[in-house]
Amino acid sequence: MSMKKVFATLSFILAFSFNTAQAEGVSLEHADVDVFDELSVLRGAGHFANYCLGCHGLKLIRYSRISKDLKINESAMRQSFMFGDVKFHDPVRSSMPAQAANEAFGVAPPDLSLVVRSRGADWVYSYLKGFYVDGKRPFGVNNVFLPNVAMPNVLWELQGDQVPVIEHHNGESVVTGVELAGHGKLTEREFEGVLTDLVNFLAYVGEPSQLQRIPLGKYVIFFLLGLTYILYLLKKEYWKDVD
Repeated sequence: MSMKKVFATLSFILAFSFNTAQAEGVSLEHADVDVFDELSVLRGAGHFANYCLGCHGLKLIRYSRISKDLKINESAMRQSFMFGDVKFHDPVRSSMPAQAANEAFGVAPPDLSLVVRSRGADWVYSYLKGFYVDGKRPFGVNNVFLPNVAMPNVLWELQGDQVPVIEHHNGESVVTGVELAGHGKLTEREFEGVLTDLVNFLAYVGEPSQLQRIPLGKYVIFFLLGLTYILYLLKKEYWKDVD
């Protein structure tokens, strides 16, 4: 990796950290995450394929694992989620070459395998909903939760345009929120449903094993409670003749 790319990557990370700190005063919206809602997660997978996969990958999960967990066969996966000549057992990688990404954004868009685990479902949901029109930015948009982000608002056609809510503090203009300037193809409630499905899918991708771990955990707890009761009765039996 050239020094230019190293500095670009470090600059992106520092900007990410700094800009996230700037947005700490903005309240996050609650994401109604339920990874056991299979239909929601499946819809989210479709949204990710249509709107995100062109730039962002999910390299920590394979198409075959998604197929198994969401109970869809390989043929359906290829129709709705797998594009190009990717193989069924391949990791889910971005279709954008790294060089093209660097030329377009200055740095390759991050992999989103662990974005919900690292940032939280509420942050991801709020971020996707927090874009607003800003003619000074290269893609014409900015984000209230990540100021000066390089990412375009890929969901604008569904959501519609938003404008910033600006307040003045100590002589400085501060963006404290956004408001809808006009609906897109979806109503606000429908768009929130799309975001919920998308975040559900990313929450599943961040820890696919939870689909097995959480149900199994309930049986383990019931077993331990039953074992505790049996051991309690056994203890009483042993100690019943002790004064």
